[in-house]
Amino acid sequence: MNILLVDDEPLSLDSLNDFLGTILGHTVTQCDNGAEALRIFMDTPFPMIITDLRMPGMSGIELLQQVKVAAPHGCTPDVVIMTGYGDMNSAIEALRAGAYDFLQKPIVVEELAAVVNRIAEHQTLLCENREFARHFDEKLEEAVHETKVKYDLLKSAYAEFAGVGEIGIYSKAMREVVSVVERLHNDRSMPALIEGETGTGKEVIARLIHYGAGDVTTPFVPINCSAIAPNLFESELFGYEGSSFTSSKKEGMKGKFEIAQKGTLFLDEIGDLPLDLQPKLLRAIQEREIYRVGGIKVIKLDVRIICATNRNLVRLVKDGVFRNDLFYRLNVGRIYIPPLREQKEAIAPLAQMFLERYAKEKKRRFRFLSEKAAKILENYDWSGNVRELQNTIERVVLLYDDTSVKPEHVHFISSDETESQNTKGVPFDPENLILPPDSLNLRYLEDIIINKTLSKFNGNKTKTATYLGMTRTTLRSKLKKN
Repeated sequence: MNILLVDDEPLSLDSLNDFLGTILGHTVTQCDNGAEALRIFMDTPFPMIITDLRMPGMSGIELLQQVKVAAPHGCTPDVVIMTGYGDMNSAIEALRAGAYDFLQKPIVVEELAAVVNRIAEHQTLLCENREFARHFDEKLEEAVHETKVKYDLLKSAYAEFAGVGEIGIYSKAMREVVSVVERLHNDRSMPALIEGETGTGKEVIARLIHYGAGDVTTPFVPINCSAIAPNLFESELFGYEGSSFTSSKKEGMKGKFEIAQKGTLFLDEIGDLPLDLQPKLLRAIQEREIYRVGGIKVIKLDVRIICATNRNLVRLVKDGVFRNDLFYRLNVGRIYIPPLREQKEAIAPLAQMFLERYAKEKKRRFRFLSEKAAKILENYDWSGNVRELQNTIERVVLLYDDTSVKPEHVHFISSDETESQNTKGVPFDPENLILPPDSLNLRYLEDIIINKTLSKFNGNKTKTATYLGMTRTTLRSKLKKN
């Protein structure tokens, strides 16, 4: 997302620019005064503006008011006001002037990241609505066509929500999973627990439980239990009443439960849910009602609960870090997705499916797998499961161009396997890397390293970040881009 950043303090401007651009991956244009910001905005409208409140000349609120007037029709930006002189009067003045949100300096990066994510979602929705209004007839015809074909719709849902063009049901185990998915889709009262290693497609299955044949328009609300600070988790999940704690919004905030009304709340990495919050989740599931933080009003729920984990919950229960009553409640609708190495018959068909998609996307000549290449893929361990297989085929299509995938095209995985069997812990030697002849996709290589490290530590993000020499926040931002 393009962000216009305005601040007359150079240190603040540079640090925010680094965080928004380098860490979160947004495109940032910065300036140090409101008048210059307005001129830049007149030439190139931005969906988001972050501006200091008190600046020489034009203040942040004056800039906000000018931008609201100057914005092209249908392209109104969301403006966040920040100040080191924060008080309630400043907040009220900014919000009354039409600010999206108000942040106090020094900026807490977690709060800033959350605001940026909300604005990105809001601007995406506005853009989709404008596009829908412009092409209503075509969208309507497309929607009618999609509802007629269940299998094609499932493929479309998979592509939209999981980044994979098709659902590959090529093994007995996955056919059994899909059979359970269909039954769970028809019974919204039953919570579901999806277990499986990293990369097996747990969120894809969760979305299929929610969307079913594709005639569902209610919300699917995902939340990663390992990505939220424990002290923020309760308000994130249950919401809060206005002025219930310092820095809370006057009007309060809906939690994910309320946002998911009539739809599905997907709790990923449920094994990382704080122990003190587990009884409250259990009560919400059983009683189908919640209270906001600081609230006294009962909120009735009509929400389907789907949880997922790559951890052994039985072991966590024995270790006393996961409640057994919550586990048994979730385990009613259990789905286990076996690792790819246990579905040998599915490896070649999945690889062929990915090959056709990426060959078309990258305009390559690849059409099929050779028998020898298929054998190499089938004999590989695939610790990263379907995601690793998908990334492997994408890499092949990126680096080579042929009519069929040959053994030399996938030599890197067979070499890795041979090395792991024969060298017994020889350390990684960056000085002796053999670079590909044409080009090297550094971003892809980084994704592979991160995914392999996650697999090495069974999905533990803290250990993964420590091993890779980065903070957990940096790791989370890179995983979001993945």
